[in-house]
Amino acid sequence: MSFPSDLEIARAVTPRPIRDVAAEIGLADSELELYGPTKAKVTLAAIERLEAANPRGKYVLVTAITPTPLGEGKTTTTIGLTQGLNRIGKRAAAAIRQPSLGPVFGIKGGAAGGGYSQVIPMEDFNLHLTGDVHAIGAAHNLAAAFLDNSLHHRNPLGIDPLAVLWPRVVDISDRALRRTIIGLGGRDGGVPRETEWQITVASEVMAILALAKSLPDLRARLGRAVLATTTTGVPVTAEDLRVAGAMAVLLRDALKPNLLQTLEGGAAFVHCGPFANIAHGNSSILADRLALATHEVVCTEAGFGADMGAEKFFDIKCRASGLKPDAAVVVVTIRALKMHGGVGRIVAGKPLDPALLADNPDAVRRGADNLAAHIEIVRTYGIPVVVAINSFPTDTDAEVAAIREVALAAGARDAVVTTHFADGGRGAEELARATWAAATSGEADFHFLYPDDLPLREKIEAIAVRIYGANGVDELPAATKALTLYEELGFGHLPVCMAKTQYSLSHDPALKGRPRGFRLPIREVRLAAGAGFITPLAGEMRTMPGLPSRPGGENIDIDADGNVVGLF
Repeated sequence: MSFPSDLEIARAVTPRPIRDVAAEIGLADSELELYGPTKAKVTLAAIERLEAANPRGKYVLVTAITPTPLGEGKTTTTIGLTQGLNRIGKRAAAAIRQPSLGPVFGIKGGAAGGGYSQVIPMEDFNLHLTGDVHAIGAAHNLAAAFLDNSLHHRNPLGIDPLAVLWPRVVDISDRALRRTIIGLGGRDGGVPRETEWQITVASEVMAILALAKSLPDLRARLGRAVLATTTTGVPVTAEDLRVAGAMAVLLRDALKPNLLQTLEGGAAFVHCGPFANIAHGNSSILADRLALATHEVVCTEAGFGADMGAEKFFDIKCRASGLKPDAAVVVVTIRALKMHGGVGRIVAGKPLDPALLADNPDAVRRGADNLAAHIEIVRTYGIPVVVAINSFPTDTDAEVAAIREVALAAGARDAVVTTHFADGGRGAEELARATWAAATSGEADFHFLYPDDLPLREKIEAIAVRIYGANGVDELPAATKALTLYEELGFGHLPVCMAKTQYSLSHDPALKGRPRGFRLPIREVRLAAGAGFITPLAGEMRTMPGLPSRPGGENIDIDADGNVVGLF
């Protein structure tokens, strides 16, 4: 008998009314804005009320090793761990990121977790949800339209058309839009110029929404967004273009966190933040605050490996929120470590290489050098680590023993096999006990990687050397020019949101395991003044993905009864 698909598992469960989930965690009906019976937004006033009334729960970050194209099950582990914590008697919630339509119709598929550790309703989660991403795209593109309209109407602000920093966005992977010419069609078609498109979830507006602490903070951050510079080098902001207020209006409802539930009926908050390779890759501060005010322990995820989303969680999100994590879980799979150990290849959409299924503890041990690096990254921030070994039927005891040996030597408190994909919360109870022990151990001594006043170049080098393991940084001329300009404009205090491949600790996806002896090339640096960071682009990283030769969307359809089919 074959294992049911994620969609089949999700549909076999009757969701609890979301009102009941909300009441169970202390929310009043008046603090909910319902989107049907199974999902709702929570008002910002509720967050303030609950924070004033309740102690803050324990804060657990779920991250991972350098992933394969299939992923290592980080979201699935976040949900399974949350369900496991509830099963051992802890009031636990998950705070996870909202997916982009790009991967849903592209290479990765849905992002609601998997197997018996999912957020439901699965279709709604992956397709539009409450419309937040559409609101982000509308607000972003409104600012772009205002900017080009100002250029068209005699350019009263003196904007340099060659110094426009604000792209347009769409939440579909569309490589043909990476570089475009706009303004064609004669005098009424606008001012012709070259521009680019990014995927919506990489928009600065997404980061602003995720990092905002209140509606006034959202409005102020939008106003600070730098869209261009003048011919004399002066920043032109959304406030200068008088569009920030309208952007805030479009985002007023999107700012409220979304409440859903796990397969086992516990609360799950879904809000903002995918794409840690080209964005900051974390769920919203407001969702985490709401979860922490209503639960004993909250499991939040950060995108891709600890070098990506976790570094940004620590240095950007925690810096903005003032919250301090109590523990971290690093997710690992044996098949990924074999790949990092030089055995087999993993290609999305193709059968697994048989070499990855054969017992090979030596390859696991070699590949576990990558795991050790990620444990050390988290320990750099003073946070205790538990390793979650996301189990597959082909794993062997000898391979698990190899992981435990490397993990404990690298500084992990524990390394635990977890079967939450097949067994739900029951399969994550041991992981839950180990995580709770880490979060309540008092070992956390959280600190940032660098201080605010460190120059931008030194912040970039700190990440490259101490997090990635590089020997140093090489700046291309465009990056040097941008860093000098941003320092001169007073943005030198901002943290760094690196854009690089997720498939290697380095900038080169071909360098597996734990690369050494490389230098990190920075080709350009972008400013996100409203979000509050700069974004260096390392290597060939792009901010608009492309579709594979066989997009996942080919499998998605609707049946005669109106049901979605083929959604992973």
